[in-house]
Amino acid sequence: MKTQTLRIEGMTCNHCVMSVRRQLAGIDHLDVDDVQIGSAVVRFDEDRVTSEDIDTAVAAAGFVVTQHE
Repeated sequence: MKTQTLRIEGMTCNHCVMSVRRQLAGIDHLDVDDVQIGSAVVRFDEDRVTSEDIDTAVAAAGFVVTQHE
């Protein structure tokens, strides 16, 4: 499992946090460790989940991943 911190643009409140958490939690083979305003920490199976999968989920919540660390 790979751990990655995401920098997310546009989040301003707890509703934003819950929306991002909900979308990320919907990805199979990915665990959400933490979501805060402007960032998220996830663990995932690199063989089954891509950065594009993660970016798409965050975009579905209305935000943009600006960096994968």
